[in-house]
Amino acid sequence: MLHRTRDRPNRPDRPDEPEDVNANVYPQILRKFIFAWDGFKAAVRSEQSIRIQLVVSVVVVLAGGLLGLTRVEWLFVITAIGVVISLELLNTAIEKMLDLLHPAKHDSVKFIKDVSAAAVLMSSLTAVIVGLIIFSRHLF
Repeated sequence: MLHRTRDRPNRPDRPDEPEDVNANVYPQILRKFIFAWDGFKAAVRSEQSIRIQLVVSVVVVLAGGLLGLTRVEWLFVITAIGVVISLELLNTAIEKMLDLLHPAKHDSVKFIKDVSAAAVLMSSLTAVIVGLIIFSRHLF
């Protein structure tokens, strides 16, 4: 299993003493959230598709607020947004990893990237259908 060095504090002052697992729980959790936020920011900076998904998400949330969606409708809308953005982030990670591990063109790499992108496409199409069902009730 790979461990990031910043996940495990270096304790040169007391090498024989085991770490108190409970003493650093909150700082460790906070660091993990910071790492995740750093990853999100890096993906937003590097990927136009994620920026587009975020803009669309903001527009949908604003429209939902103006139209007065019910709690159940909000659950579907927020879930759809979360799934699309999450898959977009995974797709980006998969593509970057494959570019790093196998920079030359290869049929298997193309297949993996295409399937990963297809997952984003399917979730996006599903989100559009959910949006049409929910918003059409308020608009027509």
